Amino acid sequence: MNNQESQYARSLIEASLDPLVTLNTEGKIMDMNEATARITGKTREALTGSDFFDYFTESQKAREVYQQIFAKGFVKDYPLTIIDGHLTPVLFNGSVYKDDQGNVLGAVIVARDITEQRRIERELIDAKVFAERAAITAEEATAIAELATTIAKEATATAEEAKNKAEYAVKSKQQFLSNMSHEIRTPMNAIIGFTKVVLKTELTAKQKEYLTAIKMSGDALIVLINDILDLAKVDAGKMSFEHTPFKMAASIAAMLHVFEIKILEKNLRFVKEYDARIPEILLGDSVRLHQIILNLVSNAVKFTAKGHITVSVRLLEETPELATIEFSVADTGIGISDSKIDKIFENFQQASSSTARIFGGTGLGLAIVKQLVEHQGGTILVKSKVDVGSTFSFVLTFQKTDIVSELDTEIVELDPQIRNIKVLVVEDMALNQLLMKTLLDDFGFDRDIASNGKIAIEKLQLKSYDIILMDLQMPEMNGFEATEYIRTKLNSKIPIIALTADVTTVDLAKCRAVGMNDYIAKPVDERILYSKIIGLVKKATPPPLHKSIETEMVVITKCTDLNYLLLRTKANPNLMMEMITAYLDQTPTLLQAMRKGYDEKDWEILGATIHKLIPSFSIMGMHANFENMAKKVQEFANNQHQLDDIADMVFQIETVCNQACKELEVEFNNLKNSNHEK
Repeated sequence: MNNQESQYARSLIEASLDPLVTLNTEGKIMDMNEATARITGKTREALTGSDFFDYFTESQKAREVYQQIFAKGFVKDYPLTIIDGHLTPVLFNGSVYKDDQGNVLGAVIVARDITEQRRIERELIDAKVFAERAAITAEEATAIAELATTIAKEATATAEEAKNKAEYAVKSKQQFLSNMSHEIRTPMNAIIGFTKVVLKTELTAKQKEYLTAIKMSGDALIVLINDILDLAKVDAGKMSFEHTPFKMAASIAAMLHVFEIKILEKNLRFVKEYDARIPEILLGDSVRLHQIILNLVSNAVKFTAKGHITVSVRLLEETPELATIEFSVADTGIGISDSKIDKIFENFQQASSSTARIFGGTGLGLAIVKQLVEHQGGTILVKSKVDVGSTFSFVLTFQKTDIVSELDTEIVELDPQIRNIKVLVVEDMALNQLLMKTLLDDFGFDRDIASNGKIAIEKLQLKSYDIILMDLQMPEMNGFEATEYIRTKLNSKIPIIALTADVTTVDLAKCRAVGMNDYIAKPVDERILYSKIIGLVKKATPPPLHKSIETEMVVITKCTDLNYLLLRTKANPNLMMEMITAYLDQTPTLLQAMRKGYDEKDWEILGATIHKLIPSFSIMGMHANFENMAKKVQEFANNQHQLDDIADMVFQIETVCNQACKELEVEFNNLKNSNHEK
């Protein structure tokens, strides 16, 4: 969408003669059209952020409107009176708007000026009185009533029209950003991709310097695109947050390591303070946390020429379930003036007009930081003094957990032994085809190319592949259509990775909806591409459980140790025999159910069975590794998180439990014979 079309979308809202406002969930006015400013006699700046209730003669009634909208989801024809120098009667129509998860973000309200309608109503009243006095006909009175009804319907229709125009404006902006992302990322995919390929070859020092500069410029452009798209996601309520376990200390330490060289190059001191009281593992979105801190530290490095940068993480409050943590980034940089400090979190804002010229940047980083913090229920503050420095601090609350953290996306190193994977690349652009051929050849994979979805389907019917890399926008048959055909018509479960230059939330949701397993954003990172191919190919078909124990686990001569049982039973042979009997009775049935749950992918049965097996490992003195292994299988069964060696774990648990049964039968007979001898 060009600028003219964007202006047209906005003009649709402004064209309404009726006041239109959007409220957040706290009743604050977030946006409005010119008609609102005109009827209230206030400027847009004065209206923005003010209370919705302040502009009516009866603020309590206005508050009831607001409460009804969020309670019912809408309100129709609610009468109020606006204070605007004189009094303007209006009818309010409004409804809430939500994100994809159904969370209410705010409300859109349209006020229909009914001054004329009230005048007509008064005339109707006068007409009624006159009719009673003059005995006018019933037909004439009905006609007047119908006229009033028509006016009311027009008011409702106008409100609906204004709402539709507002929704159209939001969709138009999203479509523009989607198109922009695709148009820029597609050529950048080739530029950055081939630059990486050439950097691997033998080069002179100058050639390497020039190519590195090209790659850095391309990476910087991708960062800019990501900033704009992140902002659009937040604005549209599409930004999602993970709730997964991670190790806070290790995660932040690894992330801050990125800045150490740059900070040393500027001869700055880098101070890192971490509160040891913070729980080791927490539930939250570590990626978004990194994004927030990266933005703040990046700003500190950019605007600090001497002195130090301090990153501090400290525990504010802890309960049995939650940990509230304050993060702060302090610098001794140029600082921010009092007159500018209130605006730095706004979109495209920097502290002064010369800041962008001298230091670069778009002014989007802090706007995104504020949105990311507040959308997770946190708060962010800034303290600053010109030529002294700035301190940005934010507070987030995390849920505590004992779950062991796993890396979300493990980067798998290139394995020269894995060279028999067959890949079908579906891509229409010759340049991108060549790049994918080059990357896959470096991996040692077999690859075929199809220039659109129709050709890909033809190839799938003639040859088998391990995985498909699917571009989305192609002629004749695009990636969405091809994937849907593969899933529904061919009934194939082959892993499919989307190759997309358009990484808006809407398209990613559509990728999942049609049956794609994952996506890779262009420009393609070869390590991520390799890791995702390996991960999905391994996960595609659960390996059989019938493997030789010698190759899958260390052979152990004895897997049970009855010392724990002796301690718990105080060496009472009868009680020991009773407990061994109970184990021998229950275990074969549980192992059979475990195998059935795994083979049939009935994760509920698998989880329930493993849960019953876990206590027996320690009771029968089996090594703690097997109990931990069983807990991992139980965790997998509960949430189906990727676990590549799930088959091996189930097999080892089955094997060791069968071995335990044999050993315990011997122990039972020994106890029995020893008891008889006494």
